[in-house]
Amino acid sequence: MTDFRNIYIIGAQSTGKTTLATALAMYFEQHPTRLGNNVPKPTVIKEVARGVLQRHNFTAYDIVSSKTRALELQSLILEAQCEAERAASDHWYISDRSGLDPLVYARQYVGTDEALALTQEHAWQHLKGRMSSGLVIVCEAGGEWLVDDGVRLMPQDRDVWLRMHITFCEMLDELSIEYSVLPVSIRDLSSRVEFVLARWNSSA
Repeated sequence: MTDFRNIYIIGAQSTGKTTLATALAMYFEQHPTRLGNNVPKPTVIKEVARGVLQRHNFTAYDIVSSKTRALELQSLILEAQCEAERAASDHWYISDRSGLDPLVYARQYVGTDEALALTQEHAWQHLKGRMSSGLVIVCEAGGEWLVDDGVRLMPQDRDVWLRMHITFCEMLDELSIEYSVLPVSIRDLSSRVEFVLARWNSSA
């Protein structure tokens, strides 16, 4: 285990999560000392969902075309996130998603009851504890960096995209998990990194 608080960069699709997580990891690699403390290089957990889509032959279209396939996919992603965090448990880590993400997508595209059922899975029980003790940053949707890469699920329109952000915040509130929203108005990557670092320092 580690004394350093894990960082979760989460939120709706195409909000700069992976870019921010990578930039944070680079910062810690270049600045091994922070506030007088030696900070070991973090493990970076990223693109877990993308890996599940590719390994299990899912497409983003499955999420909106079949509730059965959508729920199956979210359960697989939940397990994959749990495995990734377990594998990194000897170190501290930065993740560009969390165990909450499959619950949010299940609520948005399958149903509230199905999302609730996922919270009963062992993987979520394990992940919730880790997430509750970590630093959770929700990247606000609504920026101009929404790009279709052919893999991730694209929102049907801007309102759906913004609704996904609201669902993330609502579920975090319901689960009593503390978080900070990174405003979409903070666009410069170095400023986004400093936003996270300021909260990471204050919670250390």
